[in-house]
Amino acid sequence: MTVSPKTDREEAARIISRYDLLALPVIDPDGRVLGMVAVDDLIDAIYAASAEDVQKFGAVAGAKQPYLRIGYARMLGKHAGWLCALFLSEMLTASAMQHLESALEKAVVLTLFIPLIMSSGGNSGSQATSMLIRALSLDQIRIADWWRVAVRELPVGLTLGAILGAIGVIRITAWQKLGIYDYGIHWPLVALTVGVGLVAIVTFGSMAGSMLPFLLKRLGFDPASASAPFVATLVDVTGLVIYFSVAIVILRGTLL
Repeated sequence: MTVSPKTDREEAARIISRYDLLALPVIDPDGRVLGMVAVDDLIDAIYAASAEDVQKFGAVAGAKQPYLRIGYARMLGKHAGWLCALFLSEMLTASAMQHLESALEKAVVLTLFIPLIMSSGGNSGSQATSMLIRALSLDQIRIADWWRVAVRELPVGLTLGAILGAIGVIRITAWQKLGIYDYGIHWPLVALTVGVGLVAIVTFGSMAGSMLPFLLKRLGFDPASASAPFVATLVDVTGLVIYFSVAIVILRGTLL
């Protein structure tokens, strides 16, 4: 295993970590040895790269300076770009709700579960993204392995969705039977809508969260840019449409 003088420090660190090496020879294009890079030389690079990835995953532009040395203007800039992008993306959620206004008026009870369902999809997507970003950064998987990841994540998403869906159905049933809240005469259909909606949205969240890092890397971006807030925003918009699509199918002729 060798590197050239132009090899990125993070790439050299990945090679040393992957093959448990203590040093890497540095060679020129003609194969002559110019020196070596030792593992202790790369500790700072590994630390800086991991710190930057953590910041990106929180939807904050990476900063190399210590926190207390970052100026006000620079601190504002680190937050504002991502925050504005996420806000503009979330506006699509408002647009989707406007198109679903008639359904919301007919079945107000469904709105009680919107935060629950959307957050569940975002959480499942964030979990999948976290695992995939780490695997990509450690070269445990390649872009060509996307289909293998999809085959693994699909049943996982379905199972997780089924677990959460069952919990949601049990909760609605318990509240109805105990008299804590009255969901109306069609409460079994409401419970079924929430259960099926959770299965669909959690599955979509897992698939979207696992595929997004591959897409970003294929386009030449850092997979760490697939931050948890970004994935959650994506699932929020699509999850709302999925939820009410399920509701229209199940509740047609009753509440809708």
